Amino acid sequence: MRDVDRETGTLPECADLVVKALVEDLDEGFAALFAAYRGLVFSTALRLCGRWADAEDLTAEAFLRAYRALCGYDRERVARLRSRAWLMTIVMNVWRNSLRTEARRPPTTLLEEPVETPDPHEGVEEAAVRRETGDELAGLLGLLPEDQRAAVVLRHVVDLPVGEIAVVLGLPQGTVKSHISRGLQRLRALTTP
Repeated sequence: MRDVDRETGTLPECADLVVKALVEDLDEGFAALFAAYRGLVFSTALRLCGRWADAEDLTAEAFLRAYRALCGYDRERVARLRSRAWLMTIVMNVWRNSLRTEARRPPTTLLEEPVETPDPHEGVEEAAVRRETGDELAGLLGLLPEDQRAAVVLRHVVDLPVGEIAVVLGLPQGTVKSHISRGLQRLRALTTP
C-alpha cells in the first residue's frame, strides 16, 4: 500500500493527476477531484460544524461552488491550481457563511438525534468508543472561537502546513501559529480536571 503525501493529503501523484484531468476535461476532471477529496472535505466540515447533516450540506455546497468556479477559470489558471488548499479555502468560506446564516436564524430544538448507520465490520465496543470520542472532540472544538477552531482543524485534522493554512484563512503565518497555539491551550484547559 502506498503512503499518503502529508502535504497534499492524497497519493503523491493524485493531486497532479486531478489538475491534469481538470485541464483536459472539466467534467471528468471534476469527478476525479471529487473522488480524491470528498473524504477530506467532509471530515474537515464535520470537525468544523460538529454535526453530520450540516457537514454533508457544507460538503455539497463546497463542491458546488468549486465546480461553478472552475467553469469560469481558463486552462492556465486551472493548471496552476493547488487543489487541496483551494478546496479548503472554499470549505472555510462556506462554513463561515453558514455561521453567519445560523446566527441570524431563531434557535430551534432538535426533536431527535439522527441515526448513524453502523459499520458491519466494526464491533459494538469499537463503535461506541469511536462515537464517544468523536462526539467529545466535536463538542470541545465547538467551544473554541471560530478563528482558533479553523486553525486547529486545518493543522491537526487536515494536516495542512502552516503556510497553506495562512493562504486558506487569508492570515499571516504568525497569526495562524498564534491561533493554533491558543486553540490547543484552550483544548488542554478544557480537558484538564
